[in-house]
Amino acid sequence: MAVPEIEHPERAARSVVAMHPFELFTTCPPSAHLEPGDWRRRLQEAARRSEEAGCAGMLVVTDNAQPDPWLVSQLLIEATERLSPLVAVQPAYLHPYSVAKMVSTLGALYGRRLHLNLVAGGFKNDLAALNDITPHDERYARLLEYATIVQGLLRRPQALSFSGSYYKVANLRLSPALPAALLPGLFVSGSSAAGMDAARELQATAVEYPKPPAEYAAAPADDGLRRGMRIGIIARATDEEAWRAAEARYPEDRKGQLAHQLATKVSDSAWHRQLSELAREAAPQSRHPYWLVPFQNAKAVCPFLVGSHGRVAEEVARYAQAGYRSFILDVPVEGEELGHVRAVFERAAERRLAA
Repeated sequence: MAVPEIEHPERAARSVVAMHPFELFTTCPPSAHLEPGDWRRRLQEAARRSEEAGCAGMLVVTDNAQPDPWLVSQLLIEATERLSPLVAVQPAYLHPYSVAKMVSTLGALYGRRLHLNLVAGGFKNDLAALNDITPHDERYARLLEYATIVQGLLRRPQALSFSGSYYKVANLRLSPALPAALLPGLFVSGSSAAGMDAARELQATAVEYPKPPAEYAAAPADDGLRRGMRIGIIARATDEEAWRAAEARYPEDRKGQLAHQLATKVSDSAWHRQLSELAREAAPQSRHPYWLVPFQNAKAVCPFLVGSHGRVAEEVARYAQAGYRSFILDVPVEGEELGHVRAVFERAAERRLAA
């Protein structure tokens, strides 16, 4: 199948229907090693390419080394017509009232809906610098209270009072009020049992870093949890073309491998440990569609699927059979890459809807 051309937002809107039942997000380009003006241009170009490809939004990450995600989100909104920033929110950085205020203010200024990616953890050094020593599972209990206040402020016109173990507010009112149509979608980042429980209680989408699709063969299609994943995709008309592109983009890199080992030591995330274990068990030089080399070389934070449009679509359909609907893709590269990704999800949607 030929890769669809990407021309106008009107065609992009039609492609959203073509990719039903999937919701696609890309990831904001990193700011490291770029001049501020160059990074801003790259960011806005990536946002426009994502929108034209039919993606619902773009993940804006947060940690101590990244630019402020709310200011970045405003740039994304101004560069696009409908793209929805998926803003990473870490309780250590902002009070829940400030998050609700940001959402309602951007809604009032632009009439644009946001999504919130609720993050409980991060790099150990980042958390230590902020004097955040809360144990892992307790951070998800804190996240539940945090999200409850954010949602309460956004959903109700009257004043909110809340008393929990981590947060207390009394007669707190949000202005400007947010129209119901602009209420943000909620995502919870985390593959641990505590993260899954938090997502289920909040009726949010649980974002995982997936294992190979075959490991989900016996998973229930509907266990009451909304499921999403972070995944990279490199697809072409044939397997051989896809692998040439993948290996050219992500060659083996000893310096990157050392950086990955360091990141494993300083991360307290369950998903990082799980992927690192999978990478150690993977057969060297394997050309299985599920590919961890970019992760092993510190070039990406997620697994990749590599292969022909049809082969990768089969793998995506297997994830869909296990209940996954939202896919947060890697940083979009220039050229026709997102056209190839769109071809994959259109084929996977056809398989899923025909099942």
